[in-house]
Amino acid sequence: MVRGKIQMKRIEKATSRQVTFSKRRNGLLKKAYELSILCESEVAVIIFSQKGRIYDFSSSGMEKTIDRYSEHKKEVVANQPETEEHMQDDIANMVKEIEIIEVSQRKLLGEDLGSCSVDELVNIDSQLERSLCNIRARKAELYKERIEQLKAKEKLLLEENERLCLKALAPQKGATHNSKSFQNSELETELSIGPTEIRFF
Repeated sequence: MVRGKIQMKRIEKATSRQVTFSKRRNGLLKKAYELSILCESEVAVIIFSQKGRIYDFSSSGMEKTIDRYSEHKKEVVANQPETEEHMQDDIANMVKEIEIIEVSQRKLLGEDLGSCSVDELVNIDSQLERSLCNIRARKAELYKERIEQLKAKEKLLLEENERLCLKALAPQKGATHNSKSFQNSELETELSIGPTEIRFF
């Protein structure tokens, strides 16, 4: 029989709630024990029942595990300001880089050139020349590809046109052949009859 899915809400009936607590508490402590043995982990579990009873399990001693947890918590709190400070530095650096990129972009567009020196202007001119060369090369490549596509399309259209012309001429050839055959048959009939004799009495 398939077990139904249990809704995650408070069990109203006190007896059922106590039975569920006992079963799941024992299952949880068993799993903690298995985890500590199978994976060589330091595990500690503390459970307080509704009536205030305490149930616990520790693979290495509860006090030792709690002390270790407290020390780890202190280290995390102590390192947290450094982490936040490092994040602030990263954000500030990113803002500066964005500003530099925006200024460079404006100069490439021909804006805010009043503060540029001759060397900066020469550098900007060189960048624009390289960009233009790349753009023209890419444009030529696209034109070449387009021309090749059009030539291939033209070839297909010519082949299709030739095929349609041959298909259209085929019935006319048959009609001409039939006409010639009819004329030849008439000529053969006349020759077989020969000239008609005329007699005078």
